[in-house]
Amino acid sequence: MNSQFVLPDFAPALPEIILAAAALILVLVGVFAKQRPFSIVCGGAILALFVALVLVVMAPDARVETFGGAFVNDAFARFMKALSLIGSIAALVMSGDYLRRNNIAIFEFPLLVLLATTGMLMVISANNLIALYIGLELFSLSSYVIAALHRDNLRSSEAGLKYFVLGALSSGMLLYGASLIYGFTGSISFPVIAKAVAVEGATGPGIGIIVGMVFMAAGLAFKISAVPFHMWTPDVYEGSPTPVTAFFATAPKMAAMAMAVRVFISAFPAITSQWQQIIVFMSILSMVLGAFAAIGQKNIKRLMAYSSIANIGFALVGLSAGTVEGVNGVIVYMAIYLAMTVGSFACILSMRRDGVNVETIDDLAGSGKTNPMMAFCLAMFMFSMAGIPPLAGFFAKFFVFSAAIKANMLTLAIIGVLSSVVGAYYYLRIVKVMYFDEPKGAFDKMDMGVKGALAVSFVVVFFFALWPSLLLDAAASAAHALF
Repeated sequence: MNSQFVLPDFAPALPEIILAAAALILVLVGVFAKQRPFSIVCGGAILALFVALVLVVMAPDARVETFGGAFVNDAFARFMKALSLIGSIAALVMSGDYLRRNNIAIFEFPLLVLLATTGMLMVISANNLIALYIGLELFSLSSYVIAALHRDNLRSSEAGLKYFVLGALSSGMLLYGASLIYGFTGSISFPVIAKAVAVEGATGPGIGIIVGMVFMAAGLAFKISAVPFHMWTPDVYEGSPTPVTAFFATAPKMAAMAMAVRVFISAFPAITSQWQQIIVFMSILSMVLGAFAAIGQKNIKRLMAYSSIANIGFALVGLSAGTVEGVNGVIVYMAIYLAMTVGSFACILSMRRDGVNVETIDDLAGSGKTNPMMAFCLAMFMFSMAGIPPLAGFFAKFFVFSAAIKANMLTLAIIGVLSSVVGAYYYLRIVKVMYFDEPKGAFDKMDMGVKGALAVSFVVVFFFALWPSLLLDAAASAAHALF
C-alpha cells in the first residue's frame, strides 16, 4: 500500500498561526518578566494582531481551501477577519490605563484576547462543522474567563458565570444541530451538505435537516445575542470591566455574524425559504426588544447591551433577504457598527471623576459644557446609531432595508424603520442629558489610547459620506465571494 502523506498549505492560515504562536511565546514572557509583565505582553499582543491584520489585508484575492477543505480563505473571510482584528486591537489599546487604575492589569488579559481572536479567525474561515466548532470553543472559552477578569468584584464574577452557563448551553445546542445535519447528509463539509440538501430539496428537505438547522440557528443566535437568546447580554455587559465589555461588543460580534452568514449561505442555499423564517423571526424580535428595553435603562453599559441587540436585529434584516445585496448590507452594517461601538466605548471609558469610573447616564449631565469634545463625539455616535443622515449609521440601515425591500420583505423593512424611530428616543436622550442638564463636574483627562481610538472612530462615522466607495467596493466583492 503506497499512500503518501501530503502536508496541507499553511499559507492561507498564516494569520491564525502567527496569533497562536504569539500567544505561546507571550505566556512565557509574562511568566518570566520581572518588571511590567502586563505592558510587555499587551504590547506584544497588539503587535501580533497588527501583523495578522496586515497579512489578512495583503492576502491574494483568490478563494483558497486548505486542510482538506476545512479552512477557506476568500474575500468574505478576509473582510470579516480584518473587522475582528481591528475590534481586538481597539479593545487592547483602550484597556491599559483602565486596568492599571483598577489593579487588574494582569498579563493574562491580552493573552486571552489573543486566543479569542485566533478562535474568531478560525470560525470566519471554517468550511466544515468541526472547524466551526473548534474555532467557536476557542473564542468562547477565552471570553468566559475575560468576563470574570475582576475576581474581587461580585458583578464581574457573576457576569463570567452567567456567560459560561448560557454559553455552554448554546454550544450544546449548536453541537446537537451539527450532529443531526451530519447524520442526515452524511458529511460535515458545507459544500457537500449544500449538495445533499439540494438533492433532498427536490422532494422537500427532511425533518431531520430542518431540526438540525433550527438547533444550529439557536446556537448561533446565542453568539450574536439575538432575541430570544439574548438574556446573557445586559448582565455580562454591565458586570464585566468596561474594556472587556468594549471587546465583547466589537470583535466577537463581527466573527459571530460572519459565522452565521457563512453557515446559512454556504451550507443551506437550497432551502433559503426554510431558514429565512427563523432569521426574520429573530430579526423582528431583536429590533423591537432592543428598542423598547433600552428606554428604561439608567446604566450606559446596559443601554449599550440593548442597543447591540437592536443593531444585530438590523443586521439580520440583510441576512434574511438571502441575496448578494442582503449579505452586502450585513457586511457594511457590521463595519459601520464596529466604528460606532468602538467610539461609544471610548467615550464611556473616559467617564471618570477623581480617578473613579462612573457608568450612569445621569453622570453625563452637562458634559457638553465641561467636556465639549468628548460630548460632541458621543453625540455624533448616538445620532449615527439612531440612523440620522449624513452620518455612517444612516447608510448602514439604508443598505439592509433596501436589500429587504428588493427581496419583497416590505413588512420587515417597515418594522425595522419603526424600531429605529423608537431607538432614536434613547439615543437622543443621552444627547439631551449632555447638553441641557445641569453640569455634574468635569471628567478626568482622557487616556492616550482611548483618545486615539475615539479619533479614528469619529473620522469613520462623521466623514463616511465623503468617501463611501472605500468600504462599499470591498464589501461588495466580499459578498459576491459567497455566491
